[in-house]
Amino acid sequence: MSFPILSIILLTPLVAAGIIAVLPKRFHDTMRQLSALAMIITLLLTLFLYVDYDMAAGGMQYTEYVPWVTDLGIAYSFGVDGISLPLLLLSSAVGLAAVFSSWRIEHRTKEYFVLLLILIAGVSGAFLARDLFLFLLLCEMVVVPAYIMVLIWGSSERIPKSEAAMKMTIFLLVGSAFMLVGVILLYVYAFPAGARTFDVTALSMASVSGNIPYGVQVIAFLLLLVGFGSHLSMFPFHIWSPDGYSAAPTAVSMVNAGVLKKVGGYALIRIGFFILPFGAKFWAPVIAVLATINVVYASYVALAQKDIKYMISYSSVSHMGYVLLGLAALDVVSVTGAVAYMVAHGIMIALFFSQVGYVYDVTDARSTDELWGLAHYMPYITTGFMLAGLCALGLPGLVGFIPEFTIFVGAFREFPALTVVCVFGIIFTAFYVLRMLAKVLFGRRIAAFEGIQDERHTDIVPLVVLGVFLVGFGIFPSLLMDMVGSGVEPLRPLFDLVRDAPMISLLQGVPIWGGFPQ
Repeated sequence: MSFPILSIILLTPLVAAGIIAVLPKRFHDTMRQLSALAMIITLLLTLFLYVDYDMAAGGMQYTEYVPWVTDLGIAYSFGVDGISLPLLLLSSAVGLAAVFSSWRIEHRTKEYFVLLLILIAGVSGAFLARDLFLFLLLCEMVVVPAYIMVLIWGSSERIPKSEAAMKMTIFLLVGSAFMLVGVILLYVYAFPAGARTFDVTALSMASVSGNIPYGVQVIAFLLLLVGFGSHLSMFPFHIWSPDGYSAAPTAVSMVNAGVLKKVGGYALIRIGFFILPFGAKFWAPVIAVLATINVVYASYVALAQKDIKYMISYSSVSHMGYVLLGLAALDVVSVTGAVAYMVAHGIMIALFFSQVGYVYDVTDARSTDELWGLAHYMPYITTGFMLAGLCALGLPGLVGFIPEFTIFVGAFREFPALTVVCVFGIIFTAFYVLRMLAKVLFGRRIAAFEGIQDERHTDIVPLVVLGVFLVGFGIFPSLLMDMVGSGVEPLRPLFDLVRDAPMISLLQGVPIWGGFPQ
C-alpha cells in the first residue's frame, strides 16, 4: 500500500480531538492551538493532493483498501477523483476557518473543540469513502455533534435553540433512514449471485451490466433523493435548515451550510448518477421543478428577513436550487458547473456566516434594524461582507460566476423554460443582498458602535483563508473547472446511454412484483 495520505487527512482532526479530550480543562489556549494545528496540517495535505493529482489520467487516485467485514463485503476503502477532491479542499478550508471563528469560545471549551473536530472529520471523510457502508457511517457521525453544539452553544431569537436542534436532527436522521433503505436495495439487487459488496465501483459496473432492473433504479433513486435532498435543503425537505443554521454557533453554521449540505449533492452524483443512471433519468424533470422552486421561493422568503443569519440561510437554500438544476439536466457541462458551484457556494456561505458571527459576538445584534454603517468602524468586516455578498450575486472575477454560468448553459438545453426562471432568480438575490449591504455597511453612523473593535489577529484568519479561495478560483477558474471536469467526464457515456431512453414504467422490476433475489 502506498503512503495512506487520505487516512491521515481523516485521522488528524480525530487524533487532535482525542488529545484535547484528555487535557485538563484549564488549558484553553492549548486546545485552540492544537485544533488549529490539526486543520492546518489537513489543509496543507489536501492542497498537496490537489496539486499532485493527475487530471490527464483521471479516475480514483491515492486509493486505500483494507477488508473490514468480509462476510458482508464491507471494506475500509478511500480514494479521490476530480469530483471529490475539490469538495475535500472545501471541507479542509472551511474547517480551518471554523476553528479560528471559534477562538472566542470560553464556555466548555474542551467539549466544543472535540465535537467540532469530529464534525469536520465526518464531513471530510464522506468525500473520501468508496464504500457505501463507510460513507453512511461517516454521514451519521456528524449528526450527534451538530445537535449537541446547537443545543449548548447555539443562540436563537426566533425559536428556542433546543427546537431548532431537534428539528435539524430529526430531518437528518429521517433522511438517513431513506438513504439506508436505498443502499440496501442496491446491495441486494446488484449482485443476485455471488459475493456482495458495498464498493461504489463494483456497484456501478453491476448497474451497467444490467443487474439492477430499471424499476429498482427508479425506486432506489427516489429513496436516495429524499435522503440526500434533506442534506441538500431541497424543497420541501429544506425547512430544518434556516432554523438550524440560524440557531447554531458560527462554526457549526459554517460547516453545516458550507460542507455538510454538499454531501447531499455529492452523493447524488457518486451514487445516483454512477450507479442509478436510469433512475436519475426518470426523476430528472421532478428535480428540475423542485430546483426552480428552491431558487424562487427561498429568494422570495429571504427578501422578508431582517435577521441577517436567516437571510443568509434562505439564500443558501435558494442557491442549492442552481446545483439541483445543473444535476437534473444530466449533462456533462451542467454537472461540472453544479459541482464547481457547490465549492463556490461553500466558500461564500462560510465566509458570510463567519463575518455575521463576529459581528454578533461584538455587538449582540444581527438584525438590519439594529446594524447600521459598520463600514465606518470595521473595514475588515466590510471586506468580508462585500466579498461574500458580491459572490452570491455571481459577480465576474469571483468564484461563483463561471460555475453558475456553466450550469445555465448546460441546463438550458434540457429545461429552457425552467432555466430562464432560475436566471431571473438572480434579480431577487441582488435585491436582498444589496439592500442588506447598503444598510448594514454603508448606513448612517450609530453612536453605540463608536469605538467598536474590528477583526484582528486570529479573528481575521477566516476572511484571509476563505477570501484567497474565493478570489483565486474566481480569477483563475480553470484551477477549479478543469479538476471538476476530469471527474465528471466519465459520466458522459452514462448520460449518452440514458438520454434517448424511454421513460421506464415504475412497476417494471419493482421488488414487490418480482421478489427479492436470493
